[in-house]
Amino acid sequence: MRAEDRALVDRFADALAAERGAARNTLLAYRSDLATAAEVMGALGSAGADEIGRLAGAWAELSPATLARRSAALRRFYGFLVDEGLRPDDPSAALPRPRTVRPLPRILERQEVDAMFAEAEARAASGEPLRLRNLALLELLYGSGLRATELVSLPGAALARPEPFLILAGKGGKERLVPISDRAREAVARWRETQPGGGAWLFPGGTKHISRVRLFQLVRAMAAEAGIAPERVSPHVLRHAFATHLLAGGADLRVLQALLGHADIATTQIYTHVDVGRLVELVNRVHPLARGALAKHDRPA
Repeated sequence: MRAEDRALVDRFADALAAERGAARNTLLAYRSDLATAAEVMGALGSAGADEIGRLAGAWAELSPATLARRSAALRRFYGFLVDEGLRPDDPSAALPRPRTVRPLPRILERQEVDAMFAEAEARAASGEPLRLRNLALLELLYGSGLRATELVSLPGAALARPEPFLILAGKGGKERLVPISDRAREAVARWRETQPGGGAWLFPGGTKHISRVRLFQLVRAMAAEAGIAPERVSPHVLRHAFATHLLAGGADLRVLQALLGHADIATTQIYTHVDVGRLVELVNRVHPLARGALAKHDRPA
């Protein structure tokens, strides 16, 4: 990447961090996508429609999701340049625009989650420290809806206080409350008893905390032990199960949005597909016309 383009990307990243509170991983992803585009276009900040047009051919084999992400990064970058007066026009119209259909989240049935817990609890009954750790991880993933990064990076004293909630800094550094069940607190306490006091991380691994990759491996192993195809399960699938099962139990969509830490409720609404039967039953039970029809039907002749 040319020096002048690198300077523009630095200014763009600084603005995202300062004004939007963008997380480090988000900034790294933007930088990577912009650098990749620069390799194809040559110039980045001063690129016109012809240079941007090269991307369609160079990125033709990318998945729709990857293409959409890279185009979005460039669109935001050029919007920033225009807003800051660093270029007079926005060439984003020339970017490739794939049609993307947002996939529905993979879902575990309640009996499958129950099977994972039954197996994890049976193995934790041995008192083996790593089995106690696995049960604590499972309780927090499904019981609190934590993201993988949020879970593995919990500090050692995260659940030391008796409150039934935890304050987390999620994506973009935005704080939110997450529920902590008595079951999860008990599981964490049993795991903590096996660890030397004063550790920096609740789930240590090596010189730091366990990695997201390691968490992914542990969750899949627990699924396999419960007789569930491991490729169907991941930390994010358990977060989806947390959301889906809460919604099915009658949770308000706005409450769910707050618990999950979604900035846009449209992201949360994807979970409404999972329990159409319950929603239909709800309409039939509480809608004024439905109640009137029932009353007429029940009225004596």
